[in-house]
Amino acid sequence: MKDMFVPKRIIFEKDVLEFEVARKILNKFKDNTSIEIINLSSNKLKQHIPGEDLFSQYREGKKTLVVGTKKSLKFQSCKPSAHYQLPLVSGCMGQCEYCYLNTMLGDKPFVRIHANTDEILHQAQKYIDERLLEITIFEGAATSDPIPVEPYTHSLEKAINFFGSSENGRFRFVTKFSDVDSLLNLKHNGHTEIRFSINTSAVINQYEHFTASRDKRIEASIKAASADYPIGFLIAPVFIYPNWKDEYHDLLLELKSKLPTDLKFPVTFEIISHRYTTIAKNRILDIFPESELPMKDEDRKFKFGQFGYGKYVYPKENLEEIKQFFKEEIETLFSNKEVKYII
Repeated sequence: MKDMFVPKRIIFEKDVLEFEVARKILNKFKDNTSIEIINLSSNKLKQHIPGEDLFSQYREGKKTLVVGTKKSLKFQSCKPSAHYQLPLVSGCMGQCEYCYLNTMLGDKPFVRIHANTDEILHQAQKYIDERLLEITIFEGAATSDPIPVEPYTHSLEKAINFFGSSENGRFRFVTKFSDVDSLLNLKHNGHTEIRFSINTSAVINQYEHFTASRDKRIEASIKAASADYPIGFLIAPVFIYPNWKDEYHDLLLELKSKLPTDLKFPVTFEIISHRYTTIAKNRILDIFPESELPMKDEDRKFKFGQFGYGKYVYPKENLEEIKQFFKEEIETLFSNKEVKYII
């Protein structure tokens, strides 16, 4: 279990030990003297995560596991990749410098699992029924990476089995980790798409701390494809740096050479160039003061986003170059594929 999240502290929310998942987690860790166990009697959670400043609060938050329940069963929408988020987990143990969750999850970005998976899936069924006879797609990793906590929660396993027997429900999630072995023999019926967020080794080694290596992720994607899962690759964020084309070419070549030739489903590609907001940039530099992320405003173009705030993107000619490059590479290298978008 190389990717498994081993927290420094586990916080159990009030009444969560009524759920079997929570009791199992407590039993697993209660005798481990290096892990602090905190049972809450109120909703005041954050005071139990130490840290004097953003730098330390971030790192302590990343080492904290919160076991609670999903109170509101109103699911967020999740365009363009799905109709709804499936809120199994939030937060991630990875420490990617550019991650948009750095600004979304506040100063103490803990990992939180929801023990009431059955209620969440029951609610998913209601959403599916509302949209009959259409297919309804749920995204399981909109604000998280669920793989590192899967050994404790088995929530992906439950979700995959649930959607495997669902006529009109589909599931997809994305990960930067490689521990997929427990999912390989499930009856998924091709209804769950497992996507792998990949990048060049240069980008992963420099910016994606505490995640699986490029090769481990590729290895995991081969296992998933060989188990007849629909698979996809999220290549994001794409950076322009010396030799970037050579390195992204090598990455795609590696995928092409390793993937089974008799894929049951087309392999999907989603490609996103690097962008950042001013808020994100300031937060990143507080958390990673030594960061070498390319965030010089003068090298970028300012563009208003769909949510009303602006972001810095690569200039138009760079974006065209990225689009052209990936379009041609994927077209040349892969036969059974679908490019969802290049942005």
